[in-house]
Amino acid sequence: MSNCCNEETPVHNSKKKMFPRKFSCPKNNKNYVAVAKKTIIHHINSPWESELKEEQYYFCDDPECDVVYFGINGSVISKSELRTTVGIKEKDKNELICYCFGVSKAMAEQNTEIKKYVTRKTKENLCACETRNPSGRCCLKDFH
Repeated sequence: MSNCCNEETPVHNSKKKMFPRKFSCPKNNKNYVAVAKKTIIHHINSPWESELKEEQYYFCDDPECDVVYFGINGSVISKSELRTTVGIKEKDKNELICYCFGVSKAMAEQNTEIKKYVTRKTKENLCACETRNPSGRCCLKDFH
């Protein structure tokens, strides 16, 4: 599969400094996986007006938590600061789970061929999960 599905990728910032792969959300204190700044700038409102701090960021996927991204040094980016709706944080079945191919939770439940298609295209490296998916990771784990 493409690199986006590789869960073993080391975590570096732009200066190649190592950071923990997981870190706890300042709001719910649960541990979450690191996310690239490249991902964040594709989802925040007016990225040209929001300079991200020079720190490692993490993605909180808890539907009950308003935080989406948080930095290792305490900065927080909430749902209201994004131009993208984070489907896995929403209860609505019409929210996206696959941002590369526009697949909602409802669509995936109604048609099992969709997951096969997404899996095939991911294996062909025809996905863009790192930027299109707010989590920065492959969506295949979000299919049921």
